[in-house]
Amino acid sequence: MPTAATPDATRCPLCGQPNRCAMEVERETGRPQPPCWCTQADFDPQALRALPEEARGRACICNGCAGSPAR
Repeated sequence: MPTAATPDATRCPLCGQPNRCAMEVERETGRPQPPCWCTQADFDPQALRALPEEARGRACICNGCAGSPAR
């Protein structure tokens, strides 16, 4: 079970919903994936600032949170 030090890379660290990260799917399955949705997304700066320190660079924000101000 993930702890605060090891966030679940398949879930959004802001809302807890699946983040649908193609890069994580590829890492887990070994199957090549198309480019992830996040490579073309505009991330809300407020949402990025709201990321817990332990999740930065370890878990992707989901599409819903990426374009919305942090909750």
